[in-house]
Formats: sequence, structure tokens, C-alpha cells
Amino acid sequence: MIIDVKIVIFFIFGKNLVIMNIKLGKYNQLEVVKTVDFGVYLNGGDDGEILLPTRYVPEGCKPGDMLNVFIYLDNEERLIATTLQPLVQVGEFACLEVAWVNEYGAFLDWGLMKDLFVPFREQKMKMQKGHRYVVHAHVDEDSYRIMASAKVERYLSKEFPPYQPGEEVEVMAWQKTDLGYKVIVDNQFGGLVYQKEIFQPLEPGMRLQAFVRQVREDGKIDLTLQKDGSQKVEDFAEVLLQYIKEQGGSTSLNDKSAAEDIYATFGVSKKTFKKAVGDLYKRRLIVLVEGGIHLA
Repeated sequence: MIIDVKIVIFFIFGKNLVIMNIKLGKYNQLEVVKTVDFGVYLNGGDDGEILLPTRYVPEGCKPGDMLNVFIYLDNEERLIATTLQPLVQVGEFACLEVAWVNEYGAFLDWGLMKDLFVPFREQKMKMQKGHRYVVHAHVDEDSYRIMASAKVERYLSKEFPPYQPGEEVEVMAWQKTDLGYKVIVDNQFGGLVYQKEIFQPLEPGMRLQAFVRQVREDGKIDLTLQKDGSQKVEDFAEVLLQYIKEQGGSTSLNDKSAAEDIYATFGVSKKTFKKAVGDLYKRRLIVLVEGGIHLA
């Protein structure tokens, strides 16, 4: 399980030991201690004062104010703050685009001035400029720099997932396989949506809601993109009824419509659509006519 704790890093300069106790690669609540021509300095505690450059200083900011800032390292490996929102924080997964490549590795655009480095040893295949890859951001144990890795499996939680069947979770699409689509569940666990459960186009980096079908003995999670059972049908039946009302009492969509058209309109499978139509028909709330559905 990924836990948000302070990152403690030791640097040795000669005989001096410096302890970094801010959360590197994450947001920190820091106090403004002084203003200078090129920005403001924030109180980093044992790490000293940390610069927030002028371009990121909120209007009216003054000493004593508390700011929520993201802390990372500048090009000279010094702590620096920003109010920009990065696309990923340390301990998280994201799908990022390669901005440039050199002889040491690839550099990803994560929304900050300094790009996020992925050394060749952390790439599954040689990354190419302009392509997007799912990666995990972390602090490198050797260099103490923020880096990313495309070897996603290494950073998935080894704990047994605490989910129950039917529980709603957030997933990020990760990798297409012969069985379906691998996903990352709640930024921690690996899961799979089987091909027969996929009713919409998926691509790496997409974030969406899913439902736990089962947690297997090996800790792998099987998921579905729609609720299981009668509750799903009942819920959608009400959505469909309201939609028909909003369309003036009729719709051209029916059980002969293409599954793609049904999904594009409602985000459900044709099977769920047909069951909901049957439910409304049995309740005498709609009538079926050639080429569509009308309110009763």
C-alpha cells in the first residue's frame, strides 16, 4: 500500500549531515519568510529556505503567508518550489509524453519547467519523442532525484487488495493484452478488465470508474466497467426514461440500434439497454414502435 509519509534523505557534504524532511516531489504547506527581487523564500525547516520564483508567486503574497507548493529540484539539483500543478507526484502513476531524448534516457513533460527523467534502465523499450507511456514517479535511492520508471509492475502494491465484489474504484488504463486491458486500481493495485467487459475505446492513461468483480487468491483484481446484476438495469432504466422525456417523449434508439450508438449516448452495453427497455415496457411506461421508443 502506498502511504504518504515524509521522505527522509541524507546528504553528506564533507563531515556535515543534512536531513531533508520536506516531501520531495509532493505538495508542502510552507510559510513565506522573505521577499526578494526574483521571488519569495519559503521556510523549509531543516532544509533551509526554498525559492518560489516570481512567476509563481500569488498576487499580494507577503511574509507570514502559508502557501501550498510543489517541491522538486531545479537544474542545479537545488530544492525549488512552484505553484504549477504537475501531472504526477512521487508515488503516483501517470501517462506522460516524451519531450526529448538524449544519450542518458528520455525526458517526460510533466507540466513543470524541468522535465521528468527516465533513464534507459527504467524503460521497457526505448522511448521515442512524442510517444506517451505509463510510468511511476519516485525518488531514486542512489541520486535522490525525482525520476520515473516504465517498469510499472515493480511499483504496484504487494498487499492483498481490500475490496469486496461490486465495490466502485477508480482505475487508469495501462496496457492492452490478449485477455483485455490491464489497469491500475486506485493508484496502487494491478487489475484486469476482460475484453468481453469493454464497451468503449480504451487507451493508456484513461481514468474511469470501474467495479470489482472479484479479488482472486493471487491478489489480482477482475473488474467490470458497469455495475453487475439487476441494480444496474434498474438504475439505467430510470436514466433511459428520463432521457426519453427530455427528447420530447420519443427516441429513435431501440433494440436494433448499433451497440456503438447506444454506448456513445448512454455509456452502457446493448445488453443493458435492452434489459432496461424490457423493464420499462413491462411497467407500461413506454411503447415500442417501428424505428423507436415512445412514452406510453
